[in-house]
Parts: sequence; C-alpha cells; structure tokens
Amino acid sequence: MNLHRMLERRAAENRPVRVGVIGCGKFAAMYLAQAPTTPGLHIMGIADLAPSRARAQLGRVGWDAARLAARSFGEAIDQGTTFLTDDVGALVAHPAIDVIVESTGHPPSAVRHALMGFAAKKHVVMVTVEADAFVGALLARRAAEAGVIYSLAYGDQPALICDLVDWARASGFIVSAAGRGHKWLDHYARSTPDTVWDHYGLTAEQARVGGMNPQMFNSFLDGTKPAIESTAVANATGLTPAPDGLVFPPCGTEDLPHVMRPKSEGGHLDHMGQVEVVSSLERDGRPVPRDIRWGVWVVMKAPNEYVKRCFKEYGMVTDASGGYGVMYKRWHLIGLELGISVASVALRGESTGSPTGFRADAVAAAKRDLKPGETLDGEGGYTVCGKLLPAEKSLGVGAFPIGLAHGVKVTRPVKQGAIVTWADVAADQADDVVKFRREMERSFASPRARAAE
Repeated sequence: MNLHRMLERRAAENRPVRVGVIGCGKFAAMYLAQAPTTPGLHIMGIADLAPSRARAQLGRVGWDAARLAARSFGEAIDQGTTFLTDDVGALVAHPAIDVIVESTGHPPSAVRHALMGFAAKKHVVMVTVEADAFVGALLARRAAEAGVIYSLAYGDQPALICDLVDWARASGFIVSAAGRGHKWLDHYARSTPDTVWDHYGLTAEQARVGGMNPQMFNSFLDGTKPAIESTAVANATGLTPAPDGLVFPPCGTEDLPHVMRPKSEGGHLDHMGQVEVVSSLERDGRPVPRDIRWGVWVVMKAPNEYVKRCFKEYGMVTDASGGYGVMYKRWHLIGLELGISVASVALRGESTGSPTGFRADAVAAAKRDLKPGETLDGEGGYTVCGKLLPAEKSLGVGAFPIGLAHGVKVTRPVKQGAIVTWADVAADQADDVVKFRREMERSFASPRARAAE
C-alpha cells in the first residue's frame, strides 16, 4: 500500500531505483510512457537490437530527444537521462542498475538474459512470460541461489491473477479457481496468420494500418497465450490445470461463481484449486453478457456460514448457494502497470508472482497434420499452438514445450491435434536453453515421472 511513498522517499534522497530495459517493443513502450511521471525511478539504460527503432518508439510515447542524450551509462547517471544501446551485456553488467526488465518477447533470449542478470546480482522482472512458462521454476531457483528476485510482470494477466489469489488466501478464503477471460471458439485452435483478422473482425488492411503483427495476434487467438499465461499462474500459485488443459467455458462476471465450482456442485471444474480461462463467446458465437475478455478473476469459497452471510450482506456476486463468490478486475493495462513490479522487487524485496514449482506446462500441439522435414514456426504460426497440460502429464508423454517450437524440424508424422513430443522433432540438444529446459525437467519431475523415463 505504500510503494508510492517509498518511491517519493528515494526521489527526495536523490537515490532513484535504476532500471535497465531489454527490448523496446509494445509492452516496454507502455511502461516507458509511465516512467517520466513515476517518482524515484530512473530508466538508466535501454538495450535493443535496433536502437534507431527504439528511439522512434520512445518518441511515439512522448519522450523527447533530451531524455536520450546520454552517450554512456556514466552520462546517464550524471544527467538523469537514458543511454540507448544495442549492448545487452554492458547494460546487465553495469553496477548501478538495480532491476532488469526483460521484454524482448523471444523466449530463448529471455532465458539467457535472466541468467545474465542473476550472475550480475540484478533483480529480473520477466515480461516475456513465454520464457517463464517453459523454464520459470528453474529460473526462480537460480535467482534465489544468487540472492536476487525473479518476478512476473504486473499489468500482464498472470501477475494480476497471482495478486487476486494471494489476496483471497491471505484473507482466509478457499480459492476454488482463478484465471482470465478470452475470446474463444474451438476452431480458433486451428487459426493461422491468414485467418486471424476475420476472427478478430478486422480486414487485413485495417490491421496493416494499425501496425498489427498477424502471427503475434494469432497467438492470442489460437489459445497459445492463454495456455502460456495459465502455466505461469499455476506454477506461481499452486493452482493446477484440469487433466486435459483449458476448457474455456462461456461465462460472464455474474456467472463466474456458478461455473467456477466443482462439477459435483453443479459447476465446470475438475477439482478445487484449478486454473481456467473463460470465453467471452457462447459456443454458437453469441456474445456472453458482461464478459471478462480483458480481465482477471478469482472465485473463492466461504469457509463457514457466517462468511456466507457476509457475502450476501455486502452484495457480493455469488452462486445460488451463497457459498461461492467472485472478485475480479475487468481490464488490465499491461505495460502501464509494470512499475508495480519494479518498485516491489526493488523496494520491498518481493516479487509480483514467481514460480514455486513445476505444476503446469505449455506444450506444442499440431494445428494440422505435420510431415517429416517441415519446420515448426512457433507461437501463432501455421504449424502448432500452445496447449496447457499438468506438468506430470507433459513429462509422461515427453511433450515438447511451445516456447522452443520455432525453427525446429519435424522428424516423424504428427496428426492434427496431437501433442508434439521431443521424439517428433530434431531439437538441438547442445543448445544452452534446450539444456536448461532438460535440466528443469529432471530437477522438478516427480519420482513417478522419473521412474517412467
């Protein structure tokens, strides 16, 4: 409740939290648009593969040239300005930087950058949630060993869900389920960059003028991003997926307490303590009233009759029994809220969500029949989509993580809808990130899963 006061104190002491940002895409640009109005914060450096493009991006969000006048990190410190560079190593290694924000959106690079940050004793806020989804548990362990903090990015839905779950549990409620909203129909799982705009209700020309990347937007639509984000939530909160992953039941805010309770009580859940995503569309395509497509929610169960009465007395939306209630945030502002993570890790020494285990996995599933010799094209592409699985099930079938499913050749046929396995592709086992993933699988596998190998 006091982050702003703590930041003001740092400003008064001329001791700002110094931040290095890696990658200057959409998420980072939204964060950087807020940085000039945040007290006690100094964006000391930004590293991007294309500094000229990053400079133009910063101009679009309101930065003037004077903010980017520094020609070195030393000048940035002296002037209170920002040094723009393409040298990630120099940025991460600089001793004056307190927090690294990893926002490249490229999972293998994000893993490498996080490990560099831990080696340099820097806190890391991981915007690239795709990296967290496939090796987050081991990244969190490495951060703890280095004595620094690894955190999900506030403003993105996983951290906001973690916040709601933590609020509910710290208040003494029993969490039935938590998750986010999404626009979903079953055939979206087969969508490609060629079909995405029809599903979104845009023309290709409108998308082009808006600067929208069809593959990126398709990764939102085809279920990949929900699988990735639900994986992050499960691994950070202890909630777990249904045996076959996300169900996407159609549901608005008023119906969440009815739908997000166990099947034995008339709901849709496989079990208490489940991570799930609800759809803003009915199965026939009709809009759901009061949808929560852009938001996050937690459904909790009253632990006793007195609390049930309180739910009613204070007007909470509940199920018919009055025992299940919901709290939600109907919108999220992604990068505009990221400063909460930066301040939390730097000033409180607390993450805004971090893996505590390997409970869920986002794996690659074939969008169509795949043939030997084809190359996987990653999130939102033509070949695979992400699917949520319990981690034990993923390890049991040898599932290939969606975070690595880019530029990898298929070695044997995979049927449409089937899970792609390590045995189906020619992954480079000597690659450092592949080895890191394999280490995580060994480190966090249950005894039963290890015995099955």
